[in-house]
Amino acid sequence: MVKATALIDINNFYASCEQFIDPSLIKKPLVVLSNNDGCIIARNAEARSLGIAMGTPYFKVWKKLEQLGVVVRSSNYSLYGDMSQRLMSTLEIHCEDIEIYSIDEAFVQILRPLNNNLLPWARFLRAQIYQHLGLVISIGIGNNKTHAKLSNHLAKSIPTQAGIFDSITVKDSDQWLDDIAIEKVWGIGSQLAKWCREHGITTARELRDMPSDKLRSKYGVVGIRLQNELKGEICLPLQFNRKDKKETCVSRSFGKPITTLYELRQAIATNTVRASEKLRHQGQYATVLTVFTQSSPFLPSFYRKHATRQLTIPSNDTFVLLKTALELTSNIFQPHCSLTKAGVKMQQLQRQNHLQH
Repeated sequence: MVKATALIDINNFYASCEQFIDPSLIKKPLVVLSNNDGCIIARNAEARSLGIAMGTPYFKVWKKLEQLGVVVRSSNYSLYGDMSQRLMSTLEIHCEDIEIYSIDEAFVQILRPLNNNLLPWARFLRAQIYQHLGLVISIGIGNNKTHAKLSNHLAKSIPTQAGIFDSITVKDSDQWLDDIAIEKVWGIGSQLAKWCREHGITTARELRDMPSDKLRSKYGVVGIRLQNELKGEICLPLQFNRKDKKETCVSRSFGKPITTLYELRQAIATNTVRASEKLRHQGQYATVLTVFTQSSPFLPSFYRKHATRQLTIPSNDTFVLLKTALELTSNIFQPHCSLTKAGVKMQQLQRQNHLQH
């Protein structure tokens, strides 16, 4: 038996999480806004069908959204992080190996059965995720990461595939590559896509079959690696050990400006508690702590200041970090100044099992 690579991701992740905690939103057009309700960062299928574009500033379209009956939600990153963790834990149960690629995406490896058919496994996994988390996933299966990524795109774009596409079991292995525009190939940016079209390369299949020396001259070894993956070779193995973070930052933009030290201390305290939780989840200690705040950069009297302290002993203890952060807060407060953002940075992180005193 051979191993297959699959890319599993959540359809409309942020919007799906909001619908999970509030089922009354199901079948209603829904958008999720970025920090401080700046712009649209997620839409469900109903909102997309109304022509609402990703990244649109909220202040430009709020009237239109009201007229169309679109439900608007502020982002809830604690919820999204929790749902992501539950998703990955479920995937670990049903897959041999897993590489967490983003908050709502993971590459996994699974052994193919003797009949080579992974559709029963994929259908069962989709049902499990929906039953336990209320999330709809798409599964793209192939020989390697690139095939899995492209298969995932087809799983979403071809309704008859019902969210699952296995590039290995299709009858015409070339036809499905012909169906993918060059811009949709994983690793092809806008500039390279433009160059490819100028040279008559418009699909994934044409990229696979083009002369290698021509591609190498433009894109180097990265281009050759991508081309070899399109041919079915494995050039990008799954990465199971993610690099440790060097810094963790938690910040918050305020819904309305704050002007008192009490309000600033509250904001710094909330951010420090959250940052401490992140450190413990990452299995790390902070060596240096920085607090910062600023006013609106669009005002003529722009104010920004930070304060930093080296910890005597690296820590991820909420009490220790909170005491340090609050002591530093008075150093960054500016009386009679309208502050719009504050945050805390945990810096020079080290693994908690390698504590250097």
